[in-house]
Amino acid sequence: MTAVQHRPTTRRCVSCSTAGQATQLPPSVIFLAVAVALLLVAFAGGYGYHRDELYFLVAGSHLAWAYPDQGVVTPAIAHAMDLLAPGSLTVLRIPPAVMSGLTVLVTGLTARELGASRRGQLIAASCIAVAAVTLFVGHLLSTTTLDLLAWATFTWLIARIIRTGEQRPWLAAGALAGVALMNKPLIAFLIAGVAVGVVAAGPRTLLRSRWPWAGLMLALAIWSPWLIWQAEHGWPQLEVSSSIASGSSGSSQPRWALIPFQFLLVSPVLAPVWIAGLLGLLRAPRLRPYRLFSVAWLFLLVVFLATGGKPYYLAGMFPVLLAPGAIETDAWLTRGPRRRETLLWGMVALSGAVSILLALPVLPARDAAIANSANSDVGETIGWPELARGVARAYRQAPPHAVIFTANYGEAGAIDRYGPALGLPHAYSGHNGFAYWGPPTTAPGPVVTVGLHAGHGLRQFTRCHFMGRIENAPGIDNDERHEPIYLCGGVVSSWQLAWPKLRHLN
Repeated sequence: MTAVQHRPTTRRCVSCSTAGQATQLPPSVIFLAVAVALLLVAFAGGYGYHRDELYFLVAGSHLAWAYPDQGVVTPAIAHAMDLLAPGSLTVLRIPPAVMSGLTVLVTGLTARELGASRRGQLIAASCIAVAAVTLFVGHLLSTTTLDLLAWATFTWLIARIIRTGEQRPWLAAGALAGVALMNKPLIAFLIAGVAVGVVAAGPRTLLRSRWPWAGLMLALAIWSPWLIWQAEHGWPQLEVSSSIASGSSGSSQPRWALIPFQFLLVSPVLAPVWIAGLLGLLRAPRLRPYRLFSVAWLFLLVVFLATGGKPYYLAGMFPVLLAPGAIETDAWLTRGPRRRETLLWGMVALSGAVSILLALPVLPARDAAIANSANSDVGETIGWPELARGVARAYRQAPPHAVIFTANYGEAGAIDRYGPALGLPHAYSGHNGFAYWGPPTTAPGPVVTVGLHAGHGLRQFTRCHFMGRIENAPGIDNDERHEPIYLCGGVVSSWQLAWPKLRHLN
């Protein structure tokens, strides 16, 4: 069917080349979305807090419009959940579980907008439901969880605007982008990618309406408090981004790994579905109105390769690639024998089983090394209570009123979470947000350091005695295992003079 050649208005579709009226969303997609959310809630309490979750909880008690490494949204969610149920890991992780379920639903809706059949919509939703990245970010409260949902919803709204010609959803897209920008600025790259896609591949009529510009202005207005905070504090986000690009972040990967990782983030055996979607957008006449999404993906791939972006930065594009991929896969199933469908659903089931094993705490902690070897975030949820107990042992041997100083925000967050029950004061750190919450205001005195090494931060302290190393009962090799604890006499000069040398952003 060829594209309609009439000049679109705000009330008429820009292109009706994808089967006109969209089919009804099948109940199976809704059921699948709910099932994913319930599965994630069921396993939410496993193992323990992730280092980032511990950081968000502390950041939530220092609410601000922005932080050096993020916006206010995720810390605010963490703070709200902790007020609702103090100390409950399961309640803390309900929001990411719901967000992941909604991502599954939106992926099905995107396939619907592109003209997928009911089976095609289920294929798209199933692929994202069993994707490793969906379960990884759905199990933990992180800024990436909201990003994945925001990117999926933003591209769905654009697809809907293209199909229906209705322009008012631009305001919803702008509001969504503004909230996502207040979470972290990554979605700005998607907005740029969509703009490049529209200019390069059309439909360029989208830019002739006032509504996209109104949506953009709304996004900037919502984002403005973040921008003001960053400007007032010297744009620390740029320093964080530079550190990530240089590989200093704990989740950074070599630049060459960005492309291979794309084949793993959904599933190696389901990668052909999103690849078929990418190629379909580029070549299939019926998907021509949505070609901008393939151009956006290629643009973002080049940008993140050039800037040293993390591999998961592209994960938000999978829903809009799986949607056309499901259309192509549905056609492939129709053309062939029934065993093709058996093969497809077998690969979906296999992918789901592997993703659950790697992303969720289904194994005892003593056996988590299997999952940790493929997903290092698993190890970062184990051992924090032992860390606090190790620090408490050193603190009890320190003179009165000792200060606790840690190398990173995970260690400081763990002490703030588990320390009060052990008689510990709150911790200080020069890492990211903790650097902005300031040094101790007390006179220089004894210091218990955690994770500092000679030749690095430890040189700012005097008369340091080794007190032990951090261990965890299951013996999981994570970033904290074997890190040293020292008892020091004090800082070399004063906290105010030492603080700039202890501060680090990544």
